[in-house]
Amino acid sequence: MTILLIFLSIIIFFFIALIINNHIQQKRGNTQERETPLPLIVLPKTKEDEECCGQHETCEKDSLIAAFAAQAEYFDDEELDRFIDKPSDTYTAEEVDEFREIFYTILDDEKPRWIRSLSMRLIAVPDEMKDEILLIVNDLRASKTSKPHK
Repeated sequence: MTILLIFLSIIIFFFIALIINNHIQQKRGNTQERETPLPLIVLPKTKEDEECCGQHETCEKDSLIAAFAAQAEYFDDEELDRFIDKPSDTYTAEEVDEFREIFYTILDDEKPRWIRSLSMRLIAVPDEMKDEILLIVNDLRASKTSKPHK
C-alpha cells in the first residue's frame, strides 16, 4: 500500500509541475507551437549545362518540388495563363486538348519543367491528363537512369 501511495504521489507531483510550467509559459507569451523548418532545396546554377549527379533518387533538374525556388518558365504557352486558379476538374474537352497538344509538342527533357512551370503559374493540369503525364514523366526518368553514363 505504501508503494502505491508513493507512486501516486510522484504522478500527482509531475502533473502539478506540468500545469505550473504551462501556466508560467503562457504568462511569458510562449504559446506558439514549434514548426519543423522546411528542407533547403538547392538547384543547379544552369539546368541545361549540368548533368544529374546520380546521388539522388530523382534528378534535381526533374524534381517537381524543387522548382518553387526558381522563376516560372514559359514554353510558348502564354495562352494557358487564362486558366490560372481554375479547378482541375472543370476543363472542357477542347481545353484538355489544348493542354495535351502543348504537352506533346514539348521536348521530352522539357516536360517535367513544363509541369513545374504550370504549377508555379497556379495553372492546374486537367484531371483527364494527370495519369497520362505521370506515366510519361516516370518513363522518361526511368529511361534516364537506365542509360549508361558517357
